[in-house]
Amino acid sequence: MESTFFNASTLNFIFSKWLTNLAFCQIIAVIGLQIYDSVFEMPNTKSNFLTKLLLFFSFVLQSIHCQADVNELQKADSLFDLRSYKEAMEIYAPNYQNGLYSPAMLLKMAFIAEGMGDKEQATLYLSKYYDLNPNAQTISKIKTLTGQANLYGYDVSDGGRFLLFLVEYKEIIVGLLTLFLMISLISNWWMGRKIEKSASYWPTVLLIVVIFVVNNFLQGPKAGLITHSPAFIVSKPSAGGELIDQVEPGHRVKIKSGKDIWYEIEWKNKPAFIRKDNITRL
Repeated sequence: MESTFFNASTLNFIFSKWLTNLAFCQIIAVIGLQIYDSVFEMPNTKSNFLTKLLLFFSFVLQSIHCQADVNELQKADSLFDLRSYKEAMEIYAPNYQNGLYSPAMLLKMAFIAEGMGDKEQATLYLSKYYDLNPNAQTISKIKTLTGQANLYGYDVSDGGRFLLFLVEYKEIIVGLLTLFLMISLISNWWMGRKIEKSASYWPTVLLIVVIFVVNNFLQGPKAGLITHSPAFIVSKPSAGGELIDQVEPGHRVKIKSGKDIWYEIEWKNKPAFIRKDNITRL
């Protein structure tokens, strides 16, 4: 069973990436054809047909893929409502691994994991939920699950919170920017506006650059959740490092780098080290 489940989720991930990349290539092809026509002032009957065909094909692929994701998650929600928690988790889990989740879905996964006795995973889902919806109730629940009176690493500045928000909704932001790009091109084709060539290039180029930067460089700080008990935080990445702290699961840390079996982290505003097997990446 585990092997089949792994293969299915892997194939779904590869297929989704293929669709996304193909659609992006089609958008670039549409832009290229339009610029080619503008530069060389060629008769554009055939090229307009090609651009419209590519645009239509792109929308169809994205619509099919998005609809498949929505239908799958709706099925999982129905199974959850029917208290078929194991079956629902089998759908939620691969989507979570592929970055497809919502605050409501994370709460359901935490509820299922806790019911199955997996407090480590329940804490992980609640910690991720806290990034999207910080509140005192979530912290209280994490404390209950981990048996901790005080938790370190959950205080985030307004700027850090905004960055996390942008990272969590990066795909939506890229999608909206791409939609604006398409709308701009379509309006030019259908309205046939006569504008200066150099002026017409800059909005397109600017949007392409912004989409590229957001898609490839918008990343949140690397963070991890301590999930092993007890976890030793030391001054150097070796067994001979001075013991700084001995902690229980539930604390969050910023991960600076990793080497061999160690992570360099920030612990109480100071550099420190912890074994990789004591942390689950968020």
